[in-house]
Amino acid sequence: MWSERVFRRALIIVALAGLILGVAAWGAGRADLAAWCWAGGTIPVIAGLVASIARDLWAGRMGVDSIALVSMSGAVALGENLAGIVVAIMYAGGNLLEDIAVAHAERDLRSLIDRAPRVAHRLDGSTISDIPIEQLAVGEVILVRSGEVIPVDGIITSAAATIDESALTGEPIPVSRQAGEPARSGSLNAGTPFEIRSTATAGDSTYAGIVRMVSAAQTARSPFIRLADRYALLLLPVTLAIAGAAWLVSGDSVRALAVLVAATPCPLILAAPVAFISGVARAAKRGILVKGSGPLEALAQTHTVMFDKTGTLTVGGARLVAIEVAPNHRADEVLQLAASLEQSSHHVVAIAIVEAAIARGLTPAMASEVRETAGAGLQGVIEGRTIRVGSHQLVNGAGKPEAWIVRALRRAAWRSALSVFVAVDGRTIGALLLADELRRETPRAIQGLRKLGVARIVMVTGDRAEAAETIGAALDLDAVLSDRAPEDKVEAVAAEQRRNVTVMVGDGINDAPALAAANVGVALGARGASASSEAADVVILVDRLDAVPDAISIARRTRAIALQSIVAGLALSGLAMAVAAIGWLPPVAGALTQEAIDVAVILNALRALSAGRARGRRTMPVNVAGLLHADHAQMEPLLNRLREIADGLDRASGAGAIALISEAERIVANDIAPHERNDESLVYPRVAKYLADRHGLGAMSRAHREISHQSRLLRRLADGLRADDVDSYLVRDAQRVIESVEALVRIHNAQEEDIYEYAIGA
Repeated sequence: MWSERVFRRALIIVALAGLILGVAAWGAGRADLAAWCWAGGTIPVIAGLVASIARDLWAGRMGVDSIALVSMSGAVALGENLAGIVVAIMYAGGNLLEDIAVAHAERDLRSLIDRAPRVAHRLDGSTISDIPIEQLAVGEVILVRSGEVIPVDGIITSAAATIDESALTGEPIPVSRQAGEPARSGSLNAGTPFEIRSTATAGDSTYAGIVRMVSAAQTARSPFIRLADRYALLLLPVTLAIAGAAWLVSGDSVRALAVLVAATPCPLILAAPVAFISGVARAAKRGILVKGSGPLEALAQTHTVMFDKTGTLTVGGARLVAIEVAPNHRADEVLQLAASLEQSSHHVVAIAIVEAAIARGLTPAMASEVRETAGAGLQGVIEGRTIRVGSHQLVNGAGKPEAWIVRALRRAAWRSALSVFVAVDGRTIGALLLADELRRETPRAIQGLRKLGVARIVMVTGDRAEAAETIGAALDLDAVLSDRAPEDKVEAVAAEQRRNVTVMVGDGINDAPALAAANVGVALGARGASASSEAADVVILVDRLDAVPDAISIARRTRAIALQSIVAGLALSGLAMAVAAIGWLPPVAGALTQEAIDVAVILNALRALSAGRARGRRTMPVNVAGLLHADHAQMEPLLNRLREIADGLDRASGAGAIALISEAERIVANDIAPHERNDESLVYPRVAKYLADRHGLGAMSRAHREISHQSRLLRRLADGLRADDVDSYLVRDAQRVIESVEALVRIHNAQEEDIYEYAIGA
């Protein structure tokens, strides 16, 4: 490829030299010498073109550049040497322009390959040795210096690390990773040096897989491009027929030559490849790696999208979704005791509980005499108290459960959640409900697919029907296929594929067969299994499901630009040929017109690199959106406490009820209401600059007014409240207001998150 590009550059230099020398000779009054110079610059280009066409024929391909060969040869034969050299320059320059356009389109893809590390700093005790990354084995300790690319996948073993993952995910802000967390190859050390222990060889690491996918993306050709090549072959006989007719009617061979030099196959042979490689590069900028133009074209025709559930539509794994507490106990107390005991276990549920406690700012205490009952729970001693954490049967035994425990079990059943009970010295004080919940961006992703006109959205999962149907109903999916083994998923995908173009989205090893069976397999590769990434046609490197509609949107825009370039280019070429046929366009002007059409077609195809008008709007800085997200995260503990207060009022009376209602009123008055007022007066005017219109913010302002109204109602309830005033009706009224505020703020925050994502162009 490199030598071919050098040869093309040599041809354009020869042709330009011939043109310049000929113009100089003509200016000196030597028209005969000028003709020889122009012919001398044309003939090497003709020879190079003959060799190229012969090579194509030998490989079983028909060269569509035959039109250029006929026009240059005809010009030299008819003595129209100036027209011949102009066509030669246009042909050689067109090849050079194609090289430049493709190189520009591939720049983002090539940068991924060029930055791949070659050397690693292996630590052996206190000795550091530089070795080729191919020699690294699993389990070796590697030093990653500041500004270096992480060579292989590993686990951080030293202090916290600041890592720039933008090359993999497209996210511009560096992330902080702690000891024990993974570090992916291809990421950049944006902080101080740190050490990792390799978990994969260089060939099996994340970045090596990406490089392989990029290489495939640069060589694969889509059916659309191959079809364009076949149509380009029809242009030769059509051009010859028009040129012959012009010669026959006019008796002027020069008119036929003008038709030949005005004809250009560029809209067919260049527009589609340049547009599609531009689309692939555009997707790469968004953290979406498309393995070539074939999958990109198939994505553009998507009719049905099928999703796996666990880890795809949902976050995957156990997450703390609620804490149920016994009377006179607090949620933080229950969670801290559970985490203190569970930190001794490596079970996935134990890890989730410990992570939830740390996220709430709780510090697990040290436990002693810890004993684990397989599949049931743990028992140990903390500060002299016997703590038991585990299943309902282990903690509560076979006796009649208390009313709050019955409620906790009922709520766990409603949410398809796992319940983990906590007891202190034989008395149960609370229960943790853990479940797999929807990703925050999942509803937005489904809505994005609907807006793009995707006709059918299906979930196919191995989970039981009850849990699957709950997710399906929440997302308003067209179909839910549950209790499906991997082979059943393949059959389901094949059934959909027989009817329409089908995309399958998954993240796990068990999804790999279904991904391979679909027209387009999309793997969430940020944390998914390498098997699914290898089987997929598209790998999403950002851990965001709403990248799926982004990929389809980019694919459709790319295909539309390719079609636009082809149709407009052929129309202009046909018009130029018609004008040449009636004698209004001489050969030299025809050659210049042909090149203008070629340049216009290529420049239009390169528009697939850009975001388009919808994304060309001004976008909010990511760090600003991050601050707004952080504000919402800080409200989460307050909302959890409001839910606990509402539940606690079920059992409260007298002074206890007054204390709970007063606490809820303080939370709403001192934290939630000021937050909403700040949004209205400061945040919304700032966000409005990045929105197409303020209609969405108007609806959000209406929610602010309703939250403010509920806040006033709660204040009236709490003001001057005495123990004698408390009855079941007042308690229920207080519960309704508190639950309304909590639900309103949660829904309101979720809607604001969607607006913020739109504002940053995500």
